[in-house]
Order: sequence, then structure tokens, then C-alpha cells
Amino acid sequence: MQAIVVGAGIGGLTAALALCSVGLDVAVYEQADALREVGAGIQLAPNATRVLHRLGLADALGRVGVRPEAIEHKRWQDGRILLRQPLGDLCERTFGAPYYHVYRPDLLGALADALPPGVVRLGHRCVAVANGSDAVTLTFDNGVTARAPVVVGADGIHSTIRALLLGPESPRFSGSIAYRGLVPADRVAHLTLPRYSNGWLGPQRHFVHYFVGAGARLLNFVAIVPARDWRIESWSATGEVADALAEFDGWHPTVRTIIAAADRTHRWALYDREPLETWSAGRVTLLGDAAHAMLPFMAQGACQAVEDAVVLARCLARVRPDGVPDALRRYETLRKPRVWDVQRASWRNATTYHLPDGDTQRERDAAWAASAARGPYSERGWLFAYDAEAC
Repeated sequence: MQAIVVGAGIGGLTAALALCSVGLDVAVYEQADALREVGAGIQLAPNATRVLHRLGLADALGRVGVRPEAIEHKRWQDGRILLRQPLGDLCERTFGAPYYHVYRPDLLGALADALPPGVVRLGHRCVAVANGSDAVTLTFDNGVTARAPVVVGADGIHSTIRALLLGPESPRFSGSIAYRGLVPADRVAHLTLPRYSNGWLGPQRHFVHYFVGAGARLLNFVAIVPARDWRIESWSATGEVADALAEFDGWHPTVRTIIAAADRTHRWALYDREPLETWSAGRVTLLGDAAHAMLPFMAQGACQAVEDAVVLARCLARVRPDGVPDALRRYETLRKPRVWDVQRASWRNATTYHLPDGDTQRERDAAWAASAARGPYSERGWLFAYDAEAC
């Protein structure tokens, strides 16, 4: 059976790879004229790496990924450790898969290299969807049409497929923006930073940094701050290093040193979407941010798209064309509770991470200390242990 995926980002290419693995004949249509990802880091927790390993990417991830030893939350002023969750070998032994930090273009390249030649067709922007009784016909802005019994919209938070399928809908603004930057590791070598996912938490903002790239050659940072008048949701919009630095006036010297070491930053406003009542119509469904865009405060956006991909592939395996609508309904039923849990957790962290100093902040810190006493994965075990192929 043929399948079309619209969008060649991380979710779309993972979906294509998963669908190929169960015997579907897949074509991916991408509006850009080249495969590209923003130069930024991404965190892949065991719930995602487990899937990617099974899809044949273990060696590639081992080459391009950095395996952090822990997740650590620190207090904004003095660096006092609030929470530490071990990763490294213990994480892999516990959950059967490692935790990786990866440079996004490296991950996209690994996914593209794993696909058969000719699967990805560039320069095709979808402008119309005709959902027929036995197949879906897509029309692209270059005049090309394509037809298949099933279509997957993996085209991001501003999904054309979702808008054509379900009508226009505005994303939900979080009230925060993010500055992101990459610093050559040798510029901050004097800080002797561990290979951790480091989070510095303070009033109304937080700062995350971790190494990415083969050999941990780059330090990736993301700085979350109040939005003020900025509302642009674009990963390519530039920001000023001086502005990012000013947002962290009075913070620990490590935070300020990392920001100051960057040549440039980018900034984007943080949006997600209210949970959709349905992801599918007839023979068309949605995946990843097109279905359930979420805030980055669980580091799970890409991970959930990876989970979507393998569940969708399992639902479509050995299905005849006339069974596609039922298979897509099964996919939704399996995935919605999971992604809603992660979305809600991300929204909670938007508050939890940004508490002003005071009684509520001290209660949070005490709760984290108590959770650590219950075990190393009492906070995120439910997240990491999930096996999308077993659901």
C-alpha cells in the first residue's frame, strides 16, 4: 500500500522510515528546496531512542550524539543543586535505551540517510487536499498531484494539512520567548562543564545548556524569558546577545559567561495548541507538532513525534486500503492520552520552573528533594519507560 507523508522534518522522516519498515511504499513531500534543520540541539530520551534504535539508527546516533551523565536543576543565583537525575549507563540499564543530546541537522541527516533513495521529493508545497472514498489526492504549488490511500500531515505547528483538513486555528501563546545559541566548546572549556543537561531556574525565566555534535564540539543553550512585546514564532529570527545577557542580570556567572561566548542568538516566541478533538479525517491524519504542538519544558516535542511515527506504522501494518480510516482511528485512540499527559506536564513546568523566590519556591525545592529520595527516576520514569511499540 502507498502512503504519502507531507513534511520532511524529524517527525516526517521518522514516520517515513517506520512506514517503510512495515512494508508500505512511502513518498515524502517537502516544500523546501533542500533538507534543512535549524542549528540547535535536541534531547532524545529513552522513549524515543528505543524506537530509533529499532529503526536501525543506533550506530548513527552513537556517532553524532552526546550521552549526558545526568539532568541537573540548579538555583539561579548560587548554583545550588535542586534536583539531579542520573542518566548515562544507569539510564540505559533501567530503560533499555540511552539518553542523547543531538545537533538537529545531524539527526535529520541520519534519518534521511536511512531512507531508500528517491523517497523524499523536495520543492513541493501542498495547496489542496481531496479526501476521496478510496484515496487522497494532493495538489502542490508546482502543479504536481499525488495520490495514495493514506496521507500523513507532519508539517509542523503551522500545518497546511491540518488547516486544509480541519480549518484554520490559531496557536496558543505561552507568554514566554526563547533565545537559543551555539557556542564552540573550546570557548567555555575553562568552565569545566560536565556532560549534563543543565537547567538553571529562577524567577520568570530559566536557562538550559548541554553539549551537542560529534565529540561534544558545541554547547547548545536555550534561555526562556518573559515575552514583553515579542510574538514571532520563527526559529530563524535573530536576537541580540546583549539582550539575552541583560535578561540574566544578577544570575550565576556560569550562565552569563555562556551567553556572552555566543557570536549570535536566535529568538522565537513559544506557542503550543489546544488539544484537538480529532487528528484524522477519512484517510488523512496528523503527526507530531501538526497534531499536538507542545511547549519545550519536558524536552519531548520531537520524542513524541517519534512515538507517533511507530504507533502509526503499527496501526497501518498489514492493513488493506479499505481499512485505513479504522486504522487511523486506532492510532488516535492510542496516542491522545499519552501526548496530552506530556502537554500538561510541559504547561505545569512553565510555572514550576519560573517560581519567584519565596514559600512556593521552597516547597517546590523540598518536593524535588523528596522525589530524589524515592529513587533516581521518580520524576520521569513514567516518561522514559513508555514503549510505543508495545502499546
